[in-house]
Amino acid sequence: MWSWVRRAACAMLLVGLLLPVRAAIAQETIKIAFIGPFSGAFAPQGDAFLKQLQYALEAVNAKGGALGKKFEFVTFDDKLQPAEALIALKSAADQNIQLVMQCIGSNVAAAMIDGVAKHNARNPNNRILYMNCAALATELTEDKCDFWHFRFAGNVTMRVETLVRALPKNITSVYLINQDYLYGQSVQGDLKRLLGKNRPDVRIVGDDLVPLGKVKDFSPYVAKMKSSGAQAVITSNWGVDFNQLLKSGMETGLDVGYFTLSAHLNGAPTAMGEGGANRVHAVADSHMNIPTEQGMKEAEAWMQGFRDKTPEFDYIWINFRTMFELMQAAINKVGSTDPLKVALALEDMKITDAFGQPNVMRKEDHQLLVPFYQGVFTKPVKFDSEKTGYGWKTETTVSAADLTQPTGCKMKRPSGA
Repeated sequence: MWSWVRRAACAMLLVGLLLPVRAAIAQETIKIAFIGPFSGAFAPQGDAFLKQLQYALEAVNAKGGALGKKFEFVTFDDKLQPAEALIALKSAADQNIQLVMQCIGSNVAAAMIDGVAKHNARNPNNRILYMNCAALATELTEDKCDFWHFRFAGNVTMRVETLVRALPKNITSVYLINQDYLYGQSVQGDLKRLLGKNRPDVRIVGDDLVPLGKVKDFSPYVAKMKSSGAQAVITSNWGVDFNQLLKSGMETGLDVGYFTLSAHLNGAPTAMGEGGANRVHAVADSHMNIPTEQGMKEAEAWMQGFRDKTPEFDYIWINFRTMFELMQAAINKVGSTDPLKVALALEDMKITDAFGQPNVMRKEDHQLLVPFYQGVFTKPVKFDSEKTGYGWKTETTVSAADLTQPTGCKMKRPSGA
């Protein structure tokens, strides 16, 4: 009798001990290391990216996350420096985080691709999948392509193709100014090539590369633009380099159109204000007024939710939500967060984004094929930018199919892939 009682008591005790363990397992999250600039000149971009990523992540978590677990960010500051990013990568690996995201700076991304590949070769039992959501130089999915790297944003060539297609026919002279690092150099090369191919009537009357984040006064560049007689300035400058360029142009009365890849990023609408109205154009992954323009009530409500929560800047990266939805689908498909299994599931995966547009993660180079939009800074619009009274209105939409080009990627695949 007492033997049976003792056995029952032990069993109950064991169950009691196991319950907290099972509860802890149930509450476990899927961690994503987000490496970005959270200090220095480009810290505002790091903060803006994180807030938009978090909003997109909340939408996916609200739909169950993956494997019954929610996604969670662990942040690391890279100061927009490749060496710092590699230190952060090692720290993430030491914490056994399998999913690592870096989005800002193609120079940093190039180092990350190499760092992740080397780590995975040395640590086959502790591999990492690199999620790139906005480091855009085309080379990253061409000669620098790697199996462990997936880019969840359109590349430079797709963006420049959209800009060239949308350039008004009456503009025949342009001035190019870009940042002097991998991304800016990639834009410069594609602009020259695609203008020559598609708009041979356009003359390039000036061409500058500026050191990243180092120029405090852009007035000498603006003076050159004035003297060149350019009808338009084409630039991929972003962050402080774009804001200062626009500020100087507005202050000195530079009478040109601006065709950009970054005028929609945080801080830029404030920098240009009323002076940018109807003459600043931006090629973008998305802007907040697209759902209203297309009568998409659910997507419009989602944008309104972001505005209510974060009124200081726009939500401009719809691909962030697409990225997490793809990751959710891939992880649930294979029932694991193992980087190799997830990578194989992502290849050639198709998805419809929040605007009803088809996206495909191309297997050959791990480049997401997406549509692009060019908008003009104007009013009235449903959602203005940074309380300026002006916001973005779509001028041109180019489908993913029209932007898809053959890839030269020669990807080395790991054993078993």
